[in-house]
Amino acid sequence: MASRGCGLLRLLLGAALPLLSSAEAAAVSPERSLAWGPGLEAGLALPVRYFHLQAVSAAGHNFTRSPPGRTQFKVVIKALSPKEVTRIHTPLPLDRNDGTFLMRYRMYGSVKKGLKIEILYGDKHVAQSPYILKGPVYHEYCDCPEEDPEVWQNTLSCPSQEPQITKDFLSFPTIDLQRMLKEIPSKFSQTRGAIVHYTILNNRIYRRSLGKYTDFKMFSDEMLLSLARKVHLPDVEFYLNVGDWPVEYRKVNDTPGPIPIISWCGSVDSRDIVLPTYDVTHSTLETLRGVTNDLLSIQGNTGPFWENKTEQALFRGRDSREERLYLVKLSRKNPELLDAGITGYFFFREKEKELGKVPLMGFFDFFKYKYQVNVDGTVAAYRFPYLMLGDSLVLKQDSQYYEHFYSVLKPWKHYVPVKRSLEDLLEKIKWAKENDEEAQKIAREGQLMARELLQPHRLYCYYYKVLQKYAERQASKPEIRDGMDLVPQPDDRDSVCSCHRKKPLREDL
Repeated sequence: MASRGCGLLRLLLGAALPLLSSAEAAAVSPERSLAWGPGLEAGLALPVRYFHLQAVSAAGHNFTRSPPGRTQFKVVIKALSPKEVTRIHTPLPLDRNDGTFLMRYRMYGSVKKGLKIEILYGDKHVAQSPYILKGPVYHEYCDCPEEDPEVWQNTLSCPSQEPQITKDFLSFPTIDLQRMLKEIPSKFSQTRGAIVHYTILNNRIYRRSLGKYTDFKMFSDEMLLSLARKVHLPDVEFYLNVGDWPVEYRKVNDTPGPIPIISWCGSVDSRDIVLPTYDVTHSTLETLRGVTNDLLSIQGNTGPFWENKTEQALFRGRDSREERLYLVKLSRKNPELLDAGITGYFFFREKEKELGKVPLMGFFDFFKYKYQVNVDGTVAAYRFPYLMLGDSLVLKQDSQYYEHFYSVLKPWKHYVPVKRSLEDLLEKIKWAKENDEEAQKIAREGQLMARELLQPHRLYCYYYKVLQKYAERQASKPEIRDGMDLVPQPDDRDSVCSCHRKKPLREDL
């Protein structure tokens, strides 16, 4: 059900609906309004659970704008049993400015009996409220993995295929662990210095660092541990590149051929297997806690309605690629079309005096502008998924680099492509201004596709699918190698968690 939620929303919003009268527009029908999403499923444990609301009028029409006045949607979530007490952070629903709302909640403890979720508009229940999630309902740090991965994937409605995963594994019908054990430490760790060697055995995670620059293993550790708390992972031994650039550039017909190194970023001329970036996974784990820019929060902070946005293209960012400096020069000559500025210098410090430095801008403020320019940094710009979730038109530089979801996106349907040299950028901005309706349609299509592809639970599906495909191709059994340490699950003594799938320890009896 969960991954079909955005498909339902796409259907709801895509239908041609008659205009509402002023009386109809003012009246939201709680009974006719809709509620759906993974946060209404007891068995779907996530760092932050979430579900969607669609405002519907008394006449049965979906709102495509926020209902007039201050929203009256509110949600009350509590343990089903009065004997169970747990802290649940429930901020107000996020208004997505298109008649839909996004409700998030973070549990700080688990409940055995279940949860009661009341969704109200004013003082009336919405749709099928109250929703009863029969327990147990586990919080993020409850170590209670589902033993059957098929059951877990069905609960999450994971896609049966991911195009990028299928493509990535074409080069690796079999995976020779012994060859990798001999070759990777000498070939990649010394030159790149950012390889982490993992073994997952009996759902426990072990690793050793190969090289000096492996601090970002904290991000892969936390995601793998989170995944292992939810589903029993296959026994697998792999090498993760935690640096910026892909590392395996050998072709299939080379001798020796490529080896399957996993990275956060791919390129058209490399053979790395791509995972969702550390940025989107970390922000997902820390939503409603340690971050403000995340895949959910961004959806309720997309700025003014389309017609009220500033009709300029915007860019803010570091000097991590020369084309970004060119943007500033373009902006100075064409301020009516482009507002571009460098917020920090590292690679081209000698250019600061010439091009100047602008203050940092809050990311939500980006969406005050109608058009967003996405230019590579050292590799793919990791802001791209967040830009796509806004409701501005994204002008994307052609790039050899990609993240895990790019292959599903289509130019001129989900974003406007711009040449790598940026020589046609001004032309594309002018086109957008002269074709406002078409530009808005592309922005909307891109936003809807991003909402579908970048749902937090889809990241978990993707991680699991990569590990599963990898494990199926291993030519020998994974082992805990010399120098590997156990990566322990975090201690969560402050919250109650009694896993119904695990036999109690003798001292618990």
